[in-house]
Amino acid sequence: MADSSMISVAFYNLENLFDTVDDPHILDDDFTAEGTLQWTKERYENKLFKLSRAISQIGMETIDRPPSIVGVAEVENKKVLADLVSYNGLKELNYSFVHHNSPDERGIDTGLLYRKEDFEPLESATVTVMVYNPEDERDFTRDILYVRGNLFGEMVHIYVNHWPSRRDGDQKTDYKRITAAKTLIKHLKGVKEAYPQGKFIIMGDFNDNPNSESVKDHLIVDGLFNPMTPMLIPTKQGSVTYKGRWNLFDQIIISTNFFATQEEGLKFDRAEILSERFLEDWNERFEGFPFRTYAGRKYIGGYSDHFPVYIVLKNSRSKTFGKKTVI
Repeated sequence: MADSSMISVAFYNLENLFDTVDDPHILDDDFTAEGTLQWTKERYENKLFKLSRAISQIGMETIDRPPSIVGVAEVENKKVLADLVSYNGLKELNYSFVHHNSPDERGIDTGLLYRKEDFEPLESATVTVMVYNPEDERDFTRDILYVRGNLFGEMVHIYVNHWPSRRDGDQKTDYKRITAAKTLIKHLKGVKEAYPQGKFIIMGDFNDNPNSESVKDHLIVDGLFNPMTPMLIPTKQGSVTYKGRWNLFDQIIISTNFFATQEEGLKFDRAEILSERFLEDWNERFEGFPFRTYAGRKYIGGYSDHFPVYIVLKNSRSKTFGKKTVI
């Protein structure tokens, strides 16, 4: 039986959730039936089936109810999110979504899924990350999605991130992710001026670990806490693998007022990585790693190359769910 005093908030990198239609304005040619990845309608629907199942299971093991909010990365457009929330495992759970297009050249964006009875979005905007390469040319990366809304009667401020990749080497690209961190904090400080008592949830694929400079030194500033810092064990546990070692690029960071003991409202309980067996690769060589959709150009047919992560919040104001007046 569901624990009606607990809710979960999740993040999931969906590993290239593209539709099958060629968009002439982005680099999505590989994700067509004629493209190098042979991205057919059947493969797309298999991906939707698996992702909808995975999202519906987040938090079920711990609190026996699906997540109230799910930040997502690597989605092509509004259409794929509309297809996802109306597919199998999510169709009956009454999800909607927030999405804005990003300038990323590949056309991948972030988004926010939410259960309508749990969360009411009040405002959304994009926070543009201006990054330049050594030749002083702009590197078009993903915007940060900002959403302000009412989560079970309490106003929360949510940032969904997908920071620049390490493709050219982590040290060579450190400055890009540090720029993203500084950009977010600058925006957050402006929001704090307008909402001094605001509660913040910062989630995403940061392409850096909790102990990386961008996160540890530039994102975790006064008033913020990373509950996922102790969860990375490079030889045993994380959310994504590279050359056989675990990383915890997928993180959810919260403001410290989620620990307030004297006030009613949403309080932090714990953080988790969802690594259930059905999400894992069954190949002996990669057993226990995320069951991905593609390995290079080879179609594997799995869920994603990342595991979902989530936090559990205790709703101390009431044990009855439903929208309430924002306090």
